[in-house]
Amino acid sequence: PTTTPPHTKTPPHTKTLPPPPPCAVTTGACVSLAQRLAWLLRDGRVVRGPVQAGFGPPEDATPAGSFHVVWKDREHRSSVYGTDMPNSVFFAAGGIAFHAGPLDAPSHGCVHLTDTDSAAFFDGLNVGDAVQVL
Repeated sequence: PTTTPPHTKTPPHTKTLPPPPPCAVTTGACVSLAQRLAWLLRDGRVVRGPVQAGFGPPEDATPAGSFHVVWKDREHRSSVYGTDMPNSVFFAAGGIAFHAGPLDAPSHGCVHLTDTDSAAFFDGLNVGDAVQVL
């Protein structure tokens, strides 16, 4: 005869929560250079993120500090480097912006995001919104 094993409880599923944004920003964007992550926030809630982000190398480091979105250009082309910068959201001096770019290639100080994430940041950030880079 076959015996049915006693019902064994499966361990509860433990869901690893994504890291919370380390910034004080409530509406705008938060960037963690150490974690290579970015968050989009609105009214104290994370509306996108954390998402993977790429940055500049030490000689072209992405600046840390508190900034504000200055201007946006969906189809920007760098006048300095001659490269396309889709979904550009400019926030720091020297043309530093969030924009679509390869996560595995260094920027000239900008924050590279995937095409999808850069479009979400472009749509979700308004001129004047806070940007904190830690």
